[in-house]
Amino acid sequence: QERLVESGGGLVQPGGSLRLSCAASGIAFNLYNTGWYRQAPGRQRELVASISSGGNVDYIGSVKGRFTISRDNAKNTVYLQMNSLKPEDTAVYYCNVKRNVRTYWGQGTQVTVSS
Repeated sequence: QERLVESGGGLVQPGGSLRLSCAASGIAFNLYNTGWYRQAPGRQRELVASISSGGNVDYIGSVKGRFTISRDNAKNTVYLQMNSLKPEDTAVYYCNVKRNVRTYWGQGTQVTVSS
């Protein structure tokens, strides 16, 4: 059965760092494009960062230079390293994997940036 399990969220002060992890099971992970989305209260879910099965990465402008997405196909895991966090980064972060018409979501992990 396909499953994505996220971890690493929490409360951090502005300027701090967090590393999110998303472990996949039940899929041929190395064939899937992966991404991290976030959704803040009252806002639409947005794609924050993506890394393709071939290793191509992309970021939204507001996180460029602060966030780094990476993947370890041997561990079936995708990561999001978040540095210099700002209060506006506060949201529930979701892991997504996608291949053709197949797409799967994690359960979400809360990231709160506050002093």
